[in-house]
Amino acid sequence: MQIRIRAAVDTDIDALWPIFDAVIEAGESYPFAPGTSRETCAGYWFNARSTSFVAVDADGRVLGMYKLVPNQVDLGAHVANASYMVSPQARGAGVGTLLGRHSLEEARRQGYLAMQFNYVISTNHAAVALWKKLGFAIVGTLPRAFRHARLGDVDAYVMYQLLEDRA
Repeated sequence: MQIRIRAAVDTDIDALWPIFDAVIEAGESYPFAPGTSRETCAGYWFNARSTSFVAVDADGRVLGMYKLVPNQVDLGAHVANASYMVSPQARGAGVGTLLGRHSLEEARRQGYLAMQFNYVISTNHAAVALWKKLGFAIVGTLPRAFRHARLGDVDAYVMYQLLEDRA
């Protein structure tokens, strides 16, 4: 499958919304409640702090997306944070890996020192394995921090990667 990643534009919300809705409805990997509105989705992916990207196939169909933001304000803004979603129909095709690699390159391009994920659900084994493969380490565990739709309270991880050594 030929996949390219491009900057997201506001009109992509029509393609992002079904992916967001499916991921949220599953209740397995994001803290948003099932039934979260399209407006909340749009505000999450498109806001003044975020740079958003989409992965599209040869026909221009959106397969997944990510957004890159400063993890904190001011004195913590040199560390990036990112969120990712892949269409359920595109899982297993390498879309997440492409988005992850692209986000690391983009974070470096934007001058970030590191990237931190604040809330990787421990039972999301595919995500945990991907982030480890791409160089992230688990630096903290938040015991029973996520209410999984099927499994009840499960741990969430904080994962971190230095993008360059400024020393």
